[in-house]
Amino acid sequence: MAADLGELLVPYMPTIKVPKTGDRVYKDECVFSFDSPESEGGLYVCMNTFLGFGREHVERHYRKTGQSVYMHLKRTIKEVRVATEIPLFALLNPYISGLQQESPSLKNDSSLANLELNCDFNCDDYEYEDEAKLVIFPDHFEIPLPNIEELPALVSECVTIACDAVLSASSAFRKREPDSWEEEPQVSKHARSLRQQDNGVRIPPSGWKCAKCEMRENLWLNLTDGSVLCGKWFFDGSGGNGHALEHYRETNFPLAVRLGTITPDGADVYSFDEEEAVLDPHIAEHLAHFGIDMLQMQKRENGHVDNEVRPRVTEWEVIQESGLKLKAVYGSGYTGIRNLGNSLLEIGISPRMFKALVSKGHPEFSSNRQQDAQEFFLHIINLVERNSAGAENPSDVFRFLVEERIQCCQSRKVRYTQRVDYLMQLPTPIEAATNREELIAYEAKRQEAEENLRTSPEPVRAKIPFTACVQAFTEPENVPDFWSSALQAKSAGIKTSRFASFPEYLVVQIKKFTFGVDWVPKKLDVSIDMPDFLDLSRLRATGLQAGEEELPDLTPPIVLPEDTRAPEIDESAVMQLAEMGFPLEACRKAVYYTGNMGAEMAFNWIIAHMEEPGEALLAERRGAATSHICSSRGGAPPEDSVAILTSMGFSRAQTIRALKATNSNLERALDWIFTHPDKPNDNAFSNANMNSDSTLSPDLDPTGPRIKDGPGRYELFAFISHMGTSTMSGHYVCHIKKEGRWVIYNDHKVCLSERPPKDLGYIYFYHRLSCS
Repeated sequence: MAADLGELLVPYMPTIKVPKTGDRVYKDECVFSFDSPESEGGLYVCMNTFLGFGREHVERHYRKTGQSVYMHLKRTIKEVRVATEIPLFALLNPYISGLQQESPSLKNDSSLANLELNCDFNCDDYEYEDEAKLVIFPDHFEIPLPNIEELPALVSECVTIACDAVLSASSAFRKREPDSWEEEPQVSKHARSLRQQDNGVRIPPSGWKCAKCEMRENLWLNLTDGSVLCGKWFFDGSGGNGHALEHYRETNFPLAVRLGTITPDGADVYSFDEEEAVLDPHIAEHLAHFGIDMLQMQKRENGHVDNEVRPRVTEWEVIQESGLKLKAVYGSGYTGIRNLGNSLLEIGISPRMFKALVSKGHPEFSSNRQQDAQEFFLHIINLVERNSAGAENPSDVFRFLVEERIQCCQSRKVRYTQRVDYLMQLPTPIEAATNREELIAYEAKRQEAEENLRTSPEPVRAKIPFTACVQAFTEPENVPDFWSSALQAKSAGIKTSRFASFPEYLVVQIKKFTFGVDWVPKKLDVSIDMPDFLDLSRLRATGLQAGEEELPDLTPPIVLPEDTRAPEIDESAVMQLAEMGFPLEACRKAVYYTGNMGAEMAFNWIIAHMEEPGEALLAERRGAATSHICSSRGGAPPEDSVAILTSMGFSRAQTIRALKATNSNLERALDWIFTHPDKPNDNAFSNANMNSDSTLSPDLDPTGPRIKDGPGRYELFAFISHMGTSTMSGHYVCHIKKEGRWVIYNDHKVCLSERPPKDLGYIYFYHRLSCS
């Protein structure tokens, strides 16, 4: 029999490979599903590609690739006390009581009664039993691995080496996440000896801006002199103009901390001298030098001020519905997932493959640190956008247009613009709390208790009406550094936002996280009476009104930073860009601001900054009146924009369609071309446009933004709640309304909700109601 099996393997020997260093062996989870060795059908690992497949997907892989030899891995759980094997479905024990209630025939089943409802498969009463064998497709010939030595000598030696290498290989997911635990930052050599200047600089908790440009993101605080400067530019268009690095080259001040990452646990610190992220054991002292107080928050975290602790306990209990006897549910649509951050659970479906896919290349989401749910939602949207070229885009159900109205307070003239968004962010106006007097009394008692070192009073949660949040959303806001084209000078400006379209699914985020005046990050403890039914029709945008006068289409003058030194510019990179059709001065500026790091980086800088105020160098051949035009009036795009895109190899017709679809924004037009290959998006708008209650329907041009406009009336069907004081810690729980009943999803536990805490949610999901 062994000789026969050996003969079967001989034709496939060239396809059996030994995993080398760096190869990823997916022996923990199916690449298409959540099947694992613990699943009923086990896991099949291809001995050529080392990809893992569940029983339902391995046949498809064989038919598609012709790979015939797989290692089949099966794991069962053995109960030591009674020496009987328990298949994986024993993990569904928490649901057995529900089954017994629904099925009288199961009530007297002693085998079910003997299974504890809260089994811990990490305890000493259970152990794993693993089985491995080779399977040859399509006939499913099986060769148990302990019997490989019975095969002919040459076959046995080769197969044994390959099988041993697969079984001993590290998890593919562990290799995907080296930054999480294998490459921890080291303490900087400058941390202990850093000398800080006593220059009186104090850093506010918000409103930062680069001292050398207009950047307000990716800002770094130099720990020597307190300068706030922008970071380096990235290939995806994010980042800054590299002024923090430039400052280091001028001063040799080595350490900087990224603003926005400061928490009681630390902050992101970078050493320009060591050219890597580092640890600063004295970070609290270094930040306090500039008025940023971490120690106060640490003191509270350590329990000296216990009023910071009790609200969290209460919040955790309410959101998780602790103390209630929740009925477990399971099946299609009722499946939980394993908490990857809790190593004590081997229970539930693991989302490791999903995490590896969606977090690839992202420095935060690829780590094991907890992230903000709202940021992750937008990250998923971005991934879907990039991978839906030429196909229906699932994220379109969340996509809507926002109309922004900016008014010059002095001339009273206005400008209307539109932008795409995917969620509605609602402010939390504490001043509108209905229990304001109670809050004031509590705060006074809390301060008195803190001063006298007494126990703090019972905390009071602010109760804010949902209508007050919507009202705050509609209030005008000041526009920082507003340049009025009517006055051709800086002036006071205000901005209001309205819905130019309503999405099919509306996502609402409650803005609960903020910074205190002492730099202590905090989460607002608020209760908001979120409605089950929502009507936002009154927030429909109206566009330019009778009697309103538009601001002229003029760009502000360029203000370059003063620099007495002649900048060093890579002229070869400048010429490469100029050959693409960009203005020469724009090419020189791009190369300069990207630190002479090559034509490719400079090209991306041009695209990223094409339509920013002050970038008139990129539009030197445009007339002032046509610098930002256009499509809503039916005019042709600026010819110089057409020339730039056609010089990249795109057809003139495709270029014009892209520019019209994006209001002549070159960056968006380039993205439009890549996501609409050589044809307009004929399905950009749904039939909902025909039934919209809009007073100003968007242009129905099929090349316009992909929106699914309709009535602004919605019903709540899900919400995500956060427990803890920071987005970087705590726990998330989800409630979903399914089949007319609320269901709580808490890691692997899925139960019917008794008291859904709709007033304590963080992100809410509404679906649009029909017109009837």
